[in-house]
Amino acid sequence: MKLKKDLLLREVAGMYIVVAAGHAAADFNGILSLNESGAALWRQLEKDVDRQGLVDFLLKEYNVEETTAAKDVDLFLDRLRSAGCLQEN
Repeated sequence: MKLKKDLLLREVAGMYIVVAAGHAAADFNGILSLNESGAALWRQLEKDVDRQGLVDFLLKEYNVEETTAAKDVDLFLDRLRSAGCLQEN
């Protein structure tokens, strides 16, 4: 899985938002707001990591249990899928 092309993460007034540019604007309507950990996960996806890589990132960066990190990653990925942000391999 990877992020669709032309989706951009931007920080605006202390908030993180995802906006579409170019061809992505046809499939992605509006904006998606992310909290700080969501923005950090987004940046990891820009590096083309898989689900387990995202879980490992949360375990390294935040003081959470592995089950909590896995659940949070799954919820995050589901949100991105629902918004049309992911390209599944």
